[in-house]
Amino acid sequence: MNLIIDIGNSAAKVAAFEGEQLVEVIHTSNETLADLPTFCAKYPFERGLWATVVDLPDETIRLLESLPFPMRPFTHAMRLPIVIGYETPHTLGVDRLAAVVGAQYERPRRDLLVVDAGSCVTYEFLDANGCYHGGNISPGLEMRLKAMNVFTSRLPLVSVEGELLEIGKTTETALRAGAFWGLQREIEGYIQSLKHKYPQLLVFLTGGSQFSFDTKIKNIIFADKFLVLKGLNRILQYNNE
Repeated sequence: MNLIIDIGNSAAKVAAFEGEQLVEVIHTSNETLADLPTFCAKYPFERGLWATVVDLPDETIRLLESLPFPMRPFTHAMRLPIVIGYETPHTLGVDRLAAVVGAQYERPRRDLLVVDAGSCVTYEFLDANGCYHGGNISPGLEMRLKAMNVFTSRLPLVSVEGELLEIGKTTETALRAGAFWGLQREIEGYIQSLKHKYPQLLVFLTGGSQFSFDTKIKNIIFADKFLVLKGLNRILQYNNE
């Protein structure tokens, strides 16, 4: 079995895979991985891979290194089942790479746009030949709401949770609607633009934020909140083949 750990900006996802089959996922602290020892005791892991977008404390790294099976950090030196067309691959976020690999494994030989709506929103394009061209990064939903509070004198900090209107009727609902619908229109714009150039485009939506789309593009969107985990597992499998 494989142990896969995806350490993000707000939490860590720890997963057990039997081959390519996802068995279980838990969420734990992205600093301490507090629930990792208990999780490891449940399964006969043979190998593992971990990826992080944050700097880990020394104690957490020692915890990973102390596991009783080979545990590798995901680095840009590892072999990948895709071709990298990015000009600075050493600066490319490991979560971005893993999401693309996960999408390519799910839908091989297709033009793919991967949208990861987390702390930031990332857009990644992979063509049908398996070449990753690159992508864009923009502020996520909470970041947009926080920015409007931080960079103005009087606008309040509004929670993502709460009433969501098409047109805001109060300052709170106006801020929330502006951030949410603005981000959704942004995502739709990327999809429509790429679909014009690549008519057979498929879209994978992952991350913590959920969006609804009109019927014209809904049929090409696949929602998969575990896409990064699946990509990391695929990379581990590929490097052991």
